[in-house]
Amino acid sequence: MDIDLTAAYDRCRELHRRHGRTYYLATRLLPGWKRRHVHALYGFTRYADEIVDRTEDLPPAARAARLEEWSARFVAGLHGESVDDPLLPAVLHTIAVFDLDRADFASFLRSMAMDLTVTAYPTYDDLLDYMEGSAAVIGTMMLPILGSSDPAAAREPARQLGFAFQLTNFIRDVAEDLDRGRTYLPDEDLARFDVTREDLLAARAAGRATPRIRELIEYEVARAQGHYLAAAPGIPLLTPASQACMRTAYALYGGILDEVAAQDYDVFARRAVVPGRKRMAVAARSLLTPTGTPVAVPGPALRPALVGA
Repeated sequence: MDIDLTAAYDRCRELHRRHGRTYYLATRLLPGWKRRHVHALYGFTRYADEIVDRTEDLPPAARAARLEEWSARFVAGLHGESVDDPLLPAVLHTIAVFDLDRADFASFLRSMAMDLTVTAYPTYDDLLDYMEGSAAVIGTMMLPILGSSDPAAAREPARQLGFAFQLTNFIRDVAEDLDRGRTYLPDEDLARFDVTREDLLAARAAGRATPRIRELIEYEVARAQGHYLAAAPGIPLLTPASQACMRTAYALYGGILDEVAAQDYDVFARRAVVPGRKRMAVAARSLLTPTGTPVAVPGPALRPALVGA
């Protein structure tokens, strides 16, 4: 690789190391040649997210212009034009190496643009439409890099794992998202438990959840578990060299749900995180697990009505 391409991959790896600790730990279990391509995809998604969420001093129109300009640079690169950017050369190289579906990247950028104008989702179907671009396509982007004995059969589990990871983040980060003026818990779910946005804001200010909010969060945890359940059959279908990585990511992200349950579903009392010692134990256990072994669905007992929700 030339110096610029190496620097771009290094930039993506640093973004991953700094901002995606759980996933970064999991990628350490991949062969080195695959690892850099996973870093490239993470760098792409993280940089777009930072344009949307880390430039809050700018008005939405200015952030939209930045995202549009960066997206245009990316598209130009897809068409073979020279791109002056610290990380896009790595992304474009990864896309070319694995012939990744360009439509997945367009869908992702569409969802990032939604974050500039959409602050709430009336129904879970509406949220799924957003997560199709922000999460499901990440699974399908990753699949060719990870490799599979049956890519067609592994595709839907990969999408479901994207949904599971994203919904886990939404559950954990309710307070942080409120600070950005957004609610990713569907309005219909809030209404089901007689919770208002004002109730969430009050809980954020008080640093503790009400009983109704805890019931709402328990419901969302069960829904996320449904996606983990649907994703589970895909991991044994991955190539042996990729299974430990994704088994670790699956267990660690799912472990966040365990932590949420352990604090009685109060996501305002503290941010749910998997302790460092447990993270390392999970990684070690994944390395020792025979390939093809089924994975266990994380969290408390599943609510049957929500399986596959």
